[in-house]
Amino acid sequence: MKIVCPVSSEQTGKENTKMKHKLTMFLSLVLAALFGAHAFAGIQLSVNIAPPPIAVFDQPSCPGDGYIWTPGYYQYGDYGYYWVSGQWVIPPSVGLLWTPGYWGFGGGRYAWHEGYWGPQVGFYGGINYGNGYFGSGFNGGRWEGGVFRHNIVISNVDRNNVHNTYEDRSVVREIKGPNHAFSGKGGIKAQPSKGEVEASRAPHQGPTTVQVSHAQEAHNNHLVAHGAERN
Repeated sequence: MKIVCPVSSEQTGKENTKMKHKLTMFLSLVLAALFGAHAFAGIQLSVNIAPPPIAVFDQPSCPGDGYIWTPGYYQYGDYGYYWVSGQWVIPPSVGLLWTPGYWGFGGGRYAWHEGYWGPQVGFYGGINYGNGYFGSGFNGGRWEGGVFRHNIVISNVDRNNVHNTYEDRSVVREIKGPNHAFSGKGGIKAQPSKGEVEASRAPHQGPTTVQVSHAQEAHNNHLVAHGAERN
């Protein structure tokens, strides 16, 4: 005997919404992986809920020479916002820097603008992610020829493991008050500079496979934390 349980339209709507979120996340990660080595225009996810303020997190020690810090950020999933922690990443090629992704408010919604690798740091909403990403540019390190050097005032480095360093205290910024995680009305008021606009239009690359895997793991943890099965 087969028993059929009725499903309400509200339950069906919730399930459809969850499936849409999962599909959006899956497609975003797949596209980032597929087009990471080509010009990357940025994948957007739009929601009607603002991300919470960014908390202050301790940066883990740099594992060795050649790594660049990519800051943590909020992403949106089946159960709301969740945090994707920052990580040290080997850039896809020499001379590239990371432009963090950011949430921007417009038209009554909050749109996610995907981060990318390029020779110059572009606009990331004026968001203060800390650790050298204070709203514009990056002060945690710089390329000198084919070598990336870390600013030890900003970056957490152990000189026994990291040998290419320098010291510049003039770039230190203090975080005050609520640190909004989005730009636009009610958040950070910032406009891209001419250089940042040019950086966004220039050829650039999407997240590396390591970054994509890291984001997927954060999404899986987000699901598990709310009782769902791990993908």
